Amino acid sequence: MIELRHLRTLVALKESGSLAGAAEKRFVTQSALSHQIKELETRINSAIFIRKSKPLSLTQEGVRLLHLAEEILPKVTETELDLKNGLNSDNTDLFVGIECHSCFRWLMPVITEFNASFPHSNLELSSRHLFDSLTALKQGQLDVVLTSDPIPDHDITYQHLFDFEVKLICAADHPLATQPFVSPAHLAKQTLLTYPVPPERLDIYRHFMEPAGVPIAKQIRCDLTSTLLQRIACKDGVSALPTWSINQAHGLSLSALPLGRDGLKRPLFGAYRRSSSKTRVAQHWLQLVASEGMAKQDILN
Repeated sequence: MIELRHLRTLVALKESGSLAGAAEKRFVTQSALSHQIKELETRINSAIFIRKSKPLSLTQEGVRLLHLAEEILPKVTETELDLKNGLNSDNTDLFVGIECHSCFRWLMPVITEFNASFPHSNLELSSRHLFDSLTALKQGQLDVVLTSDPIPDHDITYQHLFDFEVKLICAADHPLATQPFVSPAHLAKQTLLTYPVPPERLDIYRHFMEPAGVPIAKQIRCDLTSTLLQRIACKDGVSALPTWSINQAHGLSLSALPLGRDGLKRPLFGAYRRSSSKTRVAQHWLQLVASEGMAKQDILN
């Protein structure tokens, strides 16, 4: 019979790429690990990895067992945690990391709805781990992360919520405002007003300007969306923002232009740990976020 320890060994082999690394992850000697692998191969009458391969390569049988492990082990861990904490306990704090500064305002109605469903829980939004939120998630400092840039990881589940459009925002009387859409060349000499984010993390640079070989001429960083929009209206520069940010303009005379003929679309994902005891609460929160986000996109479109 295949046992959980066998499945955990498969995962350790895949993650470490060697017998020595897998033994270290499983806190056993390499000899004991080899014995366990031989026992498993005898039970299934097949090898699970190709000997002398570097890095270690699984056989077809090994890959099938790995898929089984990736499906079963997170559920086992989650069930263990649920049983330990109490199956019906909704007294759960949820720490949500956000990589987008402009998300805070439109998420407020979602928080209200969440609080109504889980009155004994506390939901806290944070941008404190802005540049490394997925690492903070994996380490347990966050329970959920909203991100447009998923990084494949066995320990993390990504749930696609919706797609949104990023547009160039400029003053209504800015020379670019008359264009039907903006090309990378239009931005070659423009000052970019951005959140306090390095260029390599800016959507407009990574997915629009850089592929066209257009560098950022000048970048001015602003902490708050309201300040950023006011500076755009004063023609201190232009900015690329999700379309929902325009709702915060409050009477400012601004124009929103597509980035490229077809526009620049970006996905939003909700990420949470596979082994989290808060999976049910996290999934409920993400369903609310998806519903609110898609409704907002319908209004903006």
